[in-house]
Amino acid sequence: MEAVTDTCGGKAGALGALLRAGLPVPDGFVVPFAAYLDLDLARPAGEPDDLDAARRMIEASPVHATVIDVLGRALDELGDPPVAVRSSAADEDTGQASAAGQYESFLAVRGVSEVADAVRACWASLFSPRAIDYRGACGRDGRPSDDLVMAVIVQRHLDAEVSGVMFTPADPDGATGIEASWGLGPSVVGGTVTPDAYRVAEDGSVTRTVADKRTRLDRRGTRLVIRDVPTRAREQPAIDDATATRLATLGKEIAAVFGGPQDIEWAVVDGRTWILQARPVTAAPPPPPSPSIASDTPAATLTGTPGSRGTVTGTARIVRGPGDFARVHPGDILVCPFTDPAWTPLLRIAAGVVTETGGVLSHAAIVAREHAIPAVLGIPNATSRLHDDTVITIDGTTGTVTAADV
Repeated sequence: MEAVTDTCGGKAGALGALLRAGLPVPDGFVVPFAAYLDLDLARPAGEPDDLDAARRMIEASPVHATVIDVLGRALDELGDPPVAVRSSAADEDTGQASAAGQYESFLAVRGVSEVADAVRACWASLFSPRAIDYRGACGRDGRPSDDLVMAVIVQRHLDAEVSGVMFTPADPDGATGIEASWGLGPSVVGGTVTPDAYRVAEDGSVTRTVADKRTRLDRRGTRLVIRDVPTRAREQPAIDDATATRLATLGKEIAAVFGGPQDIEWAVVDGRTWILQARPVTAAPPPPPSPSIASDTPAATLTGTPGSRGTVTGTARIVRGPGDFARVHPGDILVCPFTDPAWTPLLRIAAGVVTETGGVLSHAAIVAREHAIPAVLGIPNATSRLHDDTVITIDGTTGTVTAADV
């Protein structure tokens, strides 16, 4: 892959650099910025002021015949397999902001027509409400402009047995943090499962916390299906210590390529490890709590995974889905089953967040850290154990939630 950041965005540019360094990245190609710019959104009526109108314009614009022809030939060269179609915007995966999960990506896409539709949907996601809100939080207004452009990655889809995320340490003597679960990666990055957590120390020693991984995401033809994990496998480690150590070694190589700590998505297929994404760490997670903190926790306190540093007291707001979004007021603490990227606007007004599932390397946890709001993750049944309109205190450094009537 010859992709570079200047013409193909940070995500594609990073994958190109990894391939050139000889690291294991799935085959694929990139639809560069130039194809998006050929949409001519600013003509003839000038730049649209209505961002929703900009999105609708893209959705209604046919993908240029030349682009479709190139897509068809490139897919044929891959053998026309199922592919992943993923955003690579100019402002994505930078050292200043991750844009984690803010733009669209699609798995299990097959055929030139479906791929073209997915490419157009990635372009349109530049102007989705969550992406606009995220850029606003980062100090940008989100209007169509020369530097707000989208490339799109098309890669061979991997039917992962296990997948996850890895954070390499900022300190050379620090530990590598790894999260892993069964099936495809959106379960981990989207926070819909609580993954196993591993820490690989500089001396190679591995510590792990095995989670109850109840569901997994897999491909069936051109569909993604969520299915239950068999009971016997739920609390089995998703990877062994040797695999964790190999991942940490790969992480060191990747960090060396880019000259700084990296947030890396990975997958294991038929025993082989693949790298799906690498981006700079914009906000490091808190360290795991010490055993002494856990033993000193009062009985009325719920304990989860520290997700984003800080302590805050506020009104608990139980949010089970988008239908509850309008009930959230500035300063509320979100208590929810999990948060996916569509929830990003809530993280801008909330004082903190508590989830029932998810790990510290999920998109929502990353965005919470970038917004500097405390987060506690993976508290089972939090939406029923905590009560709407009650005052709670959350400590995102220790992973604890306290309320008078827990």
